Amino acid sequence: MHLTLVGGELIDGGVRRTGERLVLREGRIVAVGPDVPSCGVVVDVSDLLILPGFLDLHTHGGGGFALHTTEPEEILAYARWVTRTGTTAFLVNVVGVPDDLPERQLTAAALAITHPDRSGAEPLGIYLEGPFLNPARRGAHHASWLRSPDLSLAERLLAAARGHLRVVTLAPELPGALDILDRFIAAGVLVAIGHTEAPYEQARVAFAHGARLLTHCFNAMPPLLHRAPGPLGALVEQESAFGELIADGHHVLPVVMRVLVHALGPGRTVVITDAQPGAGLPPGTTFSFAGCLARVDPDVARLTDGTIAGSVLTMDQALRVLVESVGVPLEDAVLMLTTTPARAIGVDQRKGRLAPGYDADLVLLDRKLRVQATFCRGRVAFARNDWLGRVDDPVAAALEEAALRPDLECSSSEPEHDLGMRR
Repeated sequence: MHLTLVGGELIDGGVRRTGERLVLREGRIVAVGPDVPSCGVVVDVSDLLILPGFLDLHTHGGGGFALHTTEPEEILAYARWVTRTGTTAFLVNVVGVPDDLPERQLTAAALAITHPDRSGAEPLGIYLEGPFLNPARRGAHHASWLRSPDLSLAERLLAAARGHLRVVTLAPELPGALDILDRFIAAGVLVAIGHTEAPYEQARVAFAHGARLLTHCFNAMPPLLHRAPGPLGALVEQESAFGELIADGHHVLPVVMRVLVHALGPGRTVVITDAQPGAGLPPGTTFSFAGCLARVDPDVARLTDGTIAGSVLTMDQALRVLVESVGVPLEDAVLMLTTTPARAIGVDQRKGRLAPGYDADLVLLDRKLRVQATFCRGRVAFARNDWLGRVDDPVAAALEEAALRPDLECSSSEPEHDLGMRR
């Protein structure tokens, strides 16, 4: 069955558009435009913003669910939970384990990625943060998780990921790291520079070898200095590379966030959460970060010794921070949560846009940028009760039918279900 959204303001590809209809069918966007006829179930969203679903490339979990786990079901539970934040796709972040490699966690991630359950956000692959990190910049990564670069270890990691490894963070200054970098790139893996002491010159060499991402810019790396530009200086010069930004306003202050966005532009700035399983939980809640005890502070996650251990950020919160605290135009902020991360990991032919042929991953926001509903591949994955309460009574049943019964053809004889807003 077709589903048509009418009346909303579309924000896509860095521009705003009004007066257009958006038609979904079988998990895809099939038509967008002002002259597109309404078809199937028609939902009036004239007081809402329609955005592509958010892609979070670097997250450790949220809602009490960890992505570094040996249980695929926990990853799938996170995929269902995270839709309330507007996220429709993500990478499964795996870190280290004591005195070994995280092969069981990589296998669990691969099983979750290939699982037939498609009721939530889509896991697009694995983000392996380590184990080839510099101990001097390890941050919350326990020293026992780290390994010296070794090609045989890289082969074990690739095998355990079963072809689903998309991103690997490494420190290029470590002995043997460039050989590891070359091997991962040959396997089709995006290499990120991070948790590094690399000076500017070494970072340039890594980018020349094919690295295309800088992990959480400013965090766990040398600063940008006028006589020592470091990895950040090398990133700005490498126009084919992207930089991650934890947009919570605490890992990087808003004024510095503004500088990075100006330097890279919204087309190269990838907004991430780097969220811990405690994201979305009350302050004071404790949780496990790969076996290390951590807690939710009001603004960040911390280990028991006070070390910052990632964020408690969600993608919808990141959007509000960018617009309200950093002063980024909404169109640019949306780009950095949707189109740009899709480009960074090479899924921009089906993710990150509101265009025909793309996956029907959408988020509906009110004018205060709060999530009202999320669609994952055409399915209604999340909707707020207050939003559903403002539409006609048949909306829940009709939306469920539109989401879960894509086998019905749209024709001139197919009845339309007008689910317009109550005024």
